[in-house]
Amino acid sequence: MVEIKRIHHVAYRCKDAKQTVEWYGKYLDMRFILAIAEDKVPSTGEPDPYMHVFLDAGNGNVLAFFELPTRPPMGRDENTPTWTQHLALEAGSMEQMLDAKARLEADGIQVIGPTDHTIFKSIYFFDPNGHRLELCVNTGTPKMAKMLDEVKWAMLNEWAETKRAPQHARWMHDGSEA
Repeated sequence: MVEIKRIHHVAYRCKDAKQTVEWYGKYLDMRFILAIAEDKVPSTGEPDPYMHVFLDAGNGNVLAFFELPTRPPMGRDENTPTWTQHLALEAGSMEQMLDAKARLEADGIQVIGPTDHTIFKSIYFFDPNGHRLELCVNTGTPKMAKMLDEVKWAMLNEWAETKRAPQHARWMHDGSEA
């Protein structure tokens, strides 16, 4: 059995490592913690120079990026809607989330939200590499968490059979009391 302690790091590609480090520091207060540069890939031995940068995402979580100057420009999966693939980060408070929104918008970065998801509120925006980010603040109650926990398997099993949205947690969307 494997004991997963935490996510060691999550890595994405970036267009410019320095710009990415500076952007995440400016808008999300992420501290630059490590840079690794190689001329070949350690796991495969393939010649492919890269810069690998690591940012402190809080509580031992690390967000990393690779700049790959010899590869074709970055793209995205055109069959997946833009809103689907994103990185959601938890802010310490609503005030911090709204402060980040104000800083982003002051520099002309489009921000959607706050969006109320009943158990959390969030804003959405893109980093300079085109990655969609979500900054969240939890607003759910222990009762809400318990109610969702009690129906998770029933919802998943129903979805697996019907591919239609189960209504077990409709209260999250119709305004009824949880």
